[in-house]
Amino acid sequence: MTDSPSKHTPAGEAVPQATSKPPSRSESVVSELMMPHQANHLGHVFGGELLSMVDRAAAVAAMRHAGGSVVTVSIDRVDFKLPIYTDELVTCTARVNYVGRTSMEVGVEVVAENLRTGVKRHTNTCLLTFVAIDQDHRPSPVPQLELTTPDEERRFREGRRRREVRQQLDIELKTDG
Repeated sequence: MTDSPSKHTPAGEAVPQATSKPPSRSESVVSELMMPHQANHLGHVFGGELLSMVDRAAAVAAMRHAGGSVVTVSIDRVDFKLPIYTDELVTCTARVNYVGRTSMEVGVEVVAENLRTGVKRHTNTCLLTFVAIDQDHRPSPVPQLELTTPDEERRFREGRRRREVRQQLDIELKTDG
């Protein structure tokens, strides 16, 4: 038996291939032109505006992968690398990186484009966790990821490692508190 995350559960049990999906099937893109009411007095787009777009793009990716309803559990990381200005087109591209039994990590890349010059800037990277839910709002199993490229395998490994670190931190904080 191979140790491919695309064909096994986190516990290592074999999963039928029909229960997996490639990350490309979950990809979601949300774009919006930034307007003055979305910015502060410096003309920089509010972080909350951006987070709303990020959450929407990531939710669609998670719903596509789960094949149903999901809820945002956490926005684990948001790196604001560059400001976004009014009159720029912001595009959030989301894709599932890692899946557990009911949870999914979704990565979102944010690009701002000056429509006059055509210059695009990678302004933000965000990681969010979602849980699939059933009609009773209880956690529901999600398909495993069908990993076919080295980049997909790397993203999966990194997502699994982040999950392990979060779980360990939760344990440490509970015992120290």
